[in-house]
Amino acid sequence: MQGLKELGRRAGWRAYPYVMRTYVLWLALSVGLAAHLSAAALKAGAAVTDITPKEFPMNMPGGFSANPATSAHDPLSARALVMDDGKTKFAWVVIDNLGVPKKVVAEAKELASKATGIPVENMLVSGTHTHSGVNPADEPAAPGVKLSDREAKADAYRKIMLEGVSQAIIRAHARLQPASVGIAARPLPGEVFNRRWFLKPGKMPPNPFGGMDQVKMNPSNSPDVLDKPAGPTDPDISVVSVVDARRKPLALFANYSLHYVGAIPAGQVSADYYGEFARLMPSRLGAGEGFVAAMSNGTSGDINNTPFATSRPPRAPFEQVRIVASEAADTAWRAVREIEKHQNNVVLGMKQRFVTLRYRKPTPEQLMNAKAILAMKDKEAIERLPRLAQHYAAGTVAAANRPEETVDVIVQAIKVGDAVICSVPFETFAETGLELKKKSPFARTIVVGLGNGRHGYLPTPAQHELGGYETWLGTNVVQKDASEIIVRNLVEMMGELK
Repeated sequence: MQGLKELGRRAGWRAYPYVMRTYVLWLALSVGLAAHLSAAALKAGAAVTDITPKEFPMNMPGGFSANPATSAHDPLSARALVMDDGKTKFAWVVIDNLGVPKKVVAEAKELASKATGIPVENMLVSGTHTHSGVNPADEPAAPGVKLSDREAKADAYRKIMLEGVSQAIIRAHARLQPASVGIAARPLPGEVFNRRWFLKPGKMPPNPFGGMDQVKMNPSNSPDVLDKPAGPTDPDISVVSVVDARRKPLALFANYSLHYVGAIPAGQVSADYYGEFARLMPSRLGAGEGFVAAMSNGTSGDINNTPFATSRPPRAPFEQVRIVASEAADTAWRAVREIEKHQNNVVLGMKQRFVTLRYRKPTPEQLMNAKAILAMKDKEAIERLPRLAQHYAAGTVAAANRPEETVDVIVQAIKVGDAVICSVPFETFAETGLELKKKSPFARTIVVGLGNGRHGYLPTPAQHELGGYETWLGTNVVQKDASEIIVRNLVEMMGELK
């Protein structure tokens, strides 16, 4: 400043205002440049790895009987997005699997963390819940132990999944580049239906425990049977849209509260509509090579794709998957178009908590009845039992004999500017997701299910009172107020991030 005064004195004081204007302009440009450099701090990278089984037959998950796959209809993948604002760095992987095997994911996170420096607590790995994926062995095979053919294939697939998840993060991290992000949501109500229904008087069958529930999962769609659905749906497709420095699409990670669609060709592995959505999005957005799209599972524990009150025309195998994926891709495209501007100055943040929940235990009466069912020898008496009675009796005894009293589950909240991504390791009910969105202090809230583990269904206490498949001991394994505990923790975490 003194130099400017001296310059003004030598040039004559009439020139001083000009010199000052020059100084102010220079200062403004400098501040603007610094702000621009700060605003350009966000970086992002995305990658996809193939986790399709190399050997067949492989057992697919889901259901109550063996479900072998002899080939792959379409690939299974692990899709990763890494974001870095210069202070906080996080990774999100969406994997085509029924759920997320905790031990496999924990090991994959450690491998990726050593290679990238991203803290393991800053990594979210969520399952899509496809029922036509493949479950790996939870533990690696011990050296020298002879395995059956089935065990050997499960062990081999464990290695494929482990490498797929870790390499997806490592490759996405290696591709970090200047980027901007936008988050939006659009409803797609026509493909989500609450699958828990009140039935008309006299239409409710007994549950596997010999009791009577108030609601039934996946009932007949006959108007003579149905009364009303037992809960809401969340129709929104949310999108995290990432573009590079040239505003070209780099990645799009979507979220929809819909179970798998199914009706895959018999005996074939498939990523269901999640994989088909990822295949369609590059053409929707005009994206080039290296673009990665993913569809994550939202709060779909009580939601599926069956329009119970009406009749849908017959579909060929995989046809309904294509229909849902196409409509979801169109909706995601519209959501992206509504983003006014992708931001490159967003602040990232991440919170993780281990929440301790009690395992459910059967009552003495429930255990006694279960043991009596398993002890039955009379074939006619067994045939008179409610459907799946023996299966749930075995589960009741197993729950009574579980040595652990509690389980620690991971919940996460990820801040992306004025939006937040919440992660829950359960098949969460839609009303819980809607509650989190209502209580969130952020402009946009995305709730990801089956994140960092799979611990069964998470009904609300009110839904527990109604009964039904998702509340039975075995499908639900933690205390009945667990949803309230999870919500309370996530609301606190969101408040800390805000």
